[in-house]
Amino acid sequence: MSIAHINGIDVFYLTDGDPHKPAIIFSNSLGADHSMWDGQLENLRRDFYLIRYDTRGHGLSSAPKGPYSVAQLASDVLGLLDYLSIEKALFCGISMGGLIGQYLAIHAPQRIEALVISNTAPKIGAETAWLDRASLVRKEGMNTIAESAPSRWFTPEFYGSNRSGVNGLLINLKNTNPEGYAGCCEALAKEDLRDGISTVNIPVLIIAGDKDPVTTIEDAKAMQSQIKGSQIATLAASHISNIEAEAAFNQAIKQFFIKQVKQEMETSHESN
Repeated sequence: MSIAHINGIDVFYLTDGDPHKPAIIFSNSLGADHSMWDGQLENLRRDFYLIRYDTRGHGLSSAPKGPYSVAQLASDVLGLLDYLSIEKALFCGISMGGLIGQYLAIHAPQRIEALVISNTAPKIGAETAWLDRASLVRKEGMNTIAESAPSRWFTPEFYGSNRSGVNGLLINLKNTNPEGYAGCCEALAKEDLRDGISTVNIPVLIIAGDKDPVTTIEDAKAMQSQIKGSQIATLAASHISNIEAEAAFNQAIKQFFIKQVKQEMETSHESN
């Protein structure tokens, strides 16, 4: 089992592919873990070194007492890159992971070569709603949250025809440490990057789901208007688009990352 001791906690991670190739680090959504990226492995492992990890409070990573902050979650990413001796990586994050990616692009752009942020926003949801949810799971555990998750994560049509796969995600959600989940809810409650994302100056692909009730197409368009040179891809999906629209998601991120790596190599060659 791969465990990195970072910032006083244990961070679980898995790697796939050739470590000499460009690295992509994947950051999961709230209540999920590294396994939510299983559908991306086969499409990308030949061209990239893939790093999946469990965000603090999730999966097999430590779940210390909260509250957490997005700055703290981003610091864990940088610590993992340091642990793996990776100076600069491509980053792909969804929902909460996308917020972590935005924070890194603002505060540590020298470590992120290019960024995919999916089904996210610079401010996700309302502070009071997140704090209420944190209080709920600390009191009652994860079952109530898990019961309502399919309607937030997927369209009814997708859930109806993929119940076994979705139920696997729900089992992971139910098994998430309530304190870890609550700590991340508190991080989402407090973080607001709307005044900062206009400073992002690295290549960015924004992915939106056309039926996402959590982070909408309007959120994605607002980000695109603020991040100079950013691109947007709209997929036929709800909130967890990398699973609901797996093939289209894979095509979009592969094309984007390969293009960025090629441009970086050409720029490096010209400078030499």
